[in-house]
Amino acid sequence: MRNLFVFCLLVLLKTLSRLFYTFEVEWIGGEPEDAWDPHQVVTVLNHTSLFEVLLAGVPPNSFLWRMARYGVVPVASKTTERPILGKFYKLIAGNVVAISRERDHTWEAVLKSIDPRSMVVILPEGRMKRANGLDAYGRPLVVRGGIADILAATREGRWLSCYSLGLHHVQIPGQGLPKLFKTVRLRLEVIDVAAYCAALPADDPEAFRAGVIADLTERRDRYCTSDVGGEAEASRSYSETSSPTASKTS
Repeated sequence: MRNLFVFCLLVLLKTLSRLFYTFEVEWIGGEPEDAWDPHQVVTVLNHTSLFEVLLAGVPPNSFLWRMARYGVVPVASKTTERPILGKFYKLIAGNVVAISRERDHTWEAVLKSIDPRSMVVILPEGRMKRANGLDAYGRPLVVRGGIADILAATREGRWLSCYSLGLHHVQIPGQGLPKLFKTVRLRLEVIDVAAYCAALPADDPEAFRAGVIADLTERRDRYCTSDVGGEAEASRSYSETSSPTASKTS
């Protein structure tokens, strides 16, 4: 019954997102025919706002049903303890695990929740980018090693990598309600987990971890900008015609 309630909530969120926002989506390398087939891992890079749940407006309902039934989502306990928003975040997936952001028993609980049917959804940076481009502690956003643990635990299947072009034009952390009728832009890429892991030193956990961090940092810096090779901030401008594979959803 909980799975059905979560699914209905996600569909409602998708409906509201499409009502109040326009989505521009570009697939890296072109959209595959099986783009929305079941994924074992989903990542969102360039974490800029708690309102990234608006990205529920992009996928088909089959993806949302899988999220409701098999989704494993680690969420910072600082977020889940919020009076209203915390209750909402506890209902965005079949299994929401509150974590401390440290490699402790809370993170072990996430890894133990993963099975062959799971779809693990994670924001690899962990912390949000504030208006000054830094996190809440005044430090640059870095990809943390948790995603390497998840890939090591998964080892095979499909990985949907989402590169957000930023949501500060919708809501900056610390602000109140989000601004409506904005355009949300992102790039998507489907990666084969087994092939990705095989390209890294699997027999050395620390080297594997460092390799994942370095690769995702490079991908974030390349794709989470207005121009795929440029330095412009994603929230400034982005041309729908910048790629022949770009598509617009409203």
